[in-house]
Amino acid sequence: MDLMPGKKIYFLSDFHLGAPDHASSLEREKRIVLFLDEIKKDAAEIFLVGDMFDFWYEYRKVVPKGYIRLLGKLAELTDAGILMHFFVGNHDMWMKDYLQTELNIPVYFEPREFVRNGKLFYVGHGDGLGPGDHGYKRLKKVFRNPACQWLFGILPPTLGMGIANYMSRKSRAQTGSSEEVFLGEDKEWLLIFSRETLLKKKVDFFVFGHRHLPIDYRLSDESRYINLGDWISFYTYAVFDGQNMELKSHTGRDAKIVRNS
Repeated sequence: MDLMPGKKIYFLSDFHLGAPDHASSLEREKRIVLFLDEIKKDAAEIFLVGDMFDFWYEYRKVVPKGYIRLLGKLAELTDAGILMHFFVGNHDMWMKDYLQTELNIPVYFEPREFVRNGKLFYVGHGDGLGPGDHGYKRLKKVFRNPACQWLFGILPPTLGMGIANYMSRKSRAQTGSSEEVFLGEDKEWLLIFSRETLLKKKVDFFVFGHRHLPIDYRLSDESRYINLGDWISFYTYAVFDGQNMELKSHTGRDAKIVRNS
């Protein structure tokens, strides 16, 4: 697919709506909706790269309460003909068909490759990729197991969502601010994964979320690793205009983006 003149592709991730409390989440949601409204005029395609919600589970006839401003804006964008994609993250991996049915947004459970203007994009949330983090990788297999999802689904929504929200808050408290520190080439798991993938195929842009730290790292003369950061601290996003890819902060915190060139 080639972009029409003047059109762009946007990439965002890690909104974590619902956390840490309703007031903070609502303020963040309004800022995200404002940004989506700003890019509507030139967006040909938008990639939402996981953890849009701090927790999400679709019962047969019940979805989590709230987020009406964001969901309404996404519906408006797809109705206007803007292509959208959603990649599940580790906080909203229990997506089913709500986004597809109600908003016409395809949902991906694994990284995918896309070719735009002759450039190959490797896109995914990023959880469980690369070396290390073996505990989470085992836990992810449990969470992705259909039987486990079914067992969770038989819990009353109030109880099930209460447990999940507690676990999500506990996970965030344990992580603290450690995600905001660049660990170096030999310890950044997604950077290592990108380098290893490059040995097998040519990829122009590796685009991930999950890390919460905005990173624009040149892997070679023709390949870059982009981590989208988050919309909690950095409010960062990537934009591709058909030739160039840029990682920016909507709130002017560009100096916080980790770059090696």
